[in-house]
Amino acid sequence: MEITQTSVLVLLKIIAIDIVLSGDKAVFITLATKSLPKKARNKAILLGTVGAVILRIILAILILYLFHFPYLRLIGGVLLLWVAYNLLIEKPEKVKNVNASSNMLKVVCTIIIADAIMSLDNVVGIAAAANGHIGMIIIGVAISIPIMVLGSKPITRVMNKHRWIVYLGAAIIAWTAGDMMTKDKYVTQTLDMRDGIWVFLFVASLTLIILLLGMLRNSQDVDGEKS
Repeated sequence: MEITQTSVLVLLKIIAIDIVLSGDKAVFITLATKSLPKKARNKAILLGTVGAVILRIILAILILYLFHFPYLRLIGGVLLLWVAYNLLIEKPEKVKNVNASSNMLKVVCTIIIADAIMSLDNVVGIAAAANGHIGMIIIGVAISIPIMVLGSKPITRVMNKHRWIVYLGAAIIAWTAGDMMTKDKYVTQTLDMRDGIWVFLFVASLTLIILLLGMLRNSQDVDGEKS
């Protein structure tokens, strides 16, 4: 696979989306393995992470192929816009009621299944960001999940302390959503976006709207708490 500036940007986008949306999954892994002995815990995290990587790649590739059907890129784009908005207004919460088993095989299965259930937003996001590059999906997910498992606590602390990082992540997701929607023939034909500048303005406008809506909702929540 030839490495180009475009492929590097695609890879960075996949990693950024996966990291921004994966904090709670990494915390879940930590809690799910807490009843295991240290040696078995590390092994369970490794096996669970490998399984989660493989399953997430398979799901992302499957969704990538589904995008070839009419209107699915439009639907996926709308879903990602909702994900971006919720990322902005979502308050950090601790993962509750995680039943930590002392059986390593059960813990590994729990990690893999939980990641698959909790990662629909990630999978749609990285499939959209990949823009048809299956190799980028494999590399991006293989890099981002281990980063989250090993550095979930520091990354979460930084994101909670510096809210602009969350806004940047939401902007990347919203931009990816808009870009995916413009690749749907229904959208381009309806809006008659033949010129590249109109595509850019459409994507930029969607991104700006999501950020403004998130800021407005957050300001209303702050005012509500004060009153």
